[in-house]
Amino acid sequence: MKNAKIVLGVSAGIAAYKAVELLRLLVKEGAEVRVVMSANAGQFVTPLTFAALSGHPVYHSVFDAQNSMEHIRVAENADLLVVAPATASTLAKMAHGLADDALSCLHLAFKGPVLVCPAMNEGMWGHPAVKDNIALLKSRGVEFVDPESGELACGVIGLGRLADTNVILDKVRGYFSQRDDLTGIRFLITAGPTHEAIDPVRYLSNPSSGKMGYAVAEQVMARGGQVVLISGPTHLKPPPGVDFKPCKRADEMNTLVQEQFENCDVLVMSAAVGDFAAEKLEKEKIKKQGDEGLILKLVATKDILLEVAKRNSGKLVVGFAAESQNLVESALEKLRKKNLDFIVANDISAPGIGFQSDSNQVTIIDREEKIEDLPLKPKREIADLLLDRILFRLKHP
Repeated sequence: MKNAKIVLGVSAGIAAYKAVELLRLLVKEGAEVRVVMSANAGQFVTPLTFAALSGHPVYHSVFDAQNSMEHIRVAENADLLVVAPATASTLAKMAHGLADDALSCLHLAFKGPVLVCPAMNEGMWGHPAVKDNIALLKSRGVEFVDPESGELACGVIGLGRLADTNVILDKVRGYFSQRDDLTGIRFLITAGPTHEAIDPVRYLSNPSSGKMGYAVAEQVMARGGQVVLISGPTHLKPPPGVDFKPCKRADEMNTLVQEQFENCDVLVMSAAVGDFAAEKLEKEKIKKQGDEGLILKLVATKDILLEVAKRNSGKLVVGFAAESQNLVESALEKLRKKNLDFIVANDISAPGIGFQSDSNQVTIIDREEKIEDLPLKPKREIADLLLDRILFRLKHP
């Protein structure tokens, strides 16, 4: 972590004394650390302690006349924000955009990755409001180091104690070790649904939100890679820095993929491409005729991955399979048929995962048909785990 620029946010909990040790370890690793404190954190550890160990002034008062814009300056120059400990109050402020002290102001001004390490009473940790705030922060890409079980300040044994400082340190190390590990690798990523028109106002589609593909694109960029993102219609904003190519129909997406494929090292086909399109596109809106039904004749769209497989290019290709039954068997069939290096399968019938959700629970199967079941995780975390496996395969073909 030599020359890494880290902001250590300390909120007002008894575990603030452990932040002193975490600061010492981060500085020992070579990081440049600046400390920001919530309004009441100084009741537990003084700013002078953190200033002495970090070698920098501590930002702890919004109304300090000499440092009135300090949250902007610190936020602009940092690589990572680590909040340890994070109390229930701090989590609530972060989740809902409140800015009434130094730490909450800096969080709103900070545009980089955030790592949160909660610590609180067991009852507070289990409260629905706290859980909702954590889920909201995770949906925005905030990462967590969950608390441990042990003796709490209130004297009970339970879940809520700040994670061991070495566990937090390992998580921070992991962030900086993978920060630029995809430099020079070119990714072609597809995302979102396709829309197959049947008349001027109606179309066939699916509920894909595009969140998984956009998460992969975002994490590739965060790790130094290059991205061409081909996306069907979504409400999502493309991650900064990607070469964004929008489309609507399956044939449009196929054309873009075939055009861009030779210039990539890795194709991640996470889009939910429509399998069928109307044989005939009506020029006028189809009118309802009383109680009569409507018969549509559908034709199969081109299978983009099969088209890619025919090229036998030697590129690394990842497919996705959204299934409602026989998950592994269906995924294996697609893996073999389409000559994939990996396939990522998820059960769309399971509640709370898959289409539209911020989290997913997937099975990753590689070319050797090794099956790996991942637990329920935010899609950004799944994206990073998938990228880890892609990188390993690139290094060990």
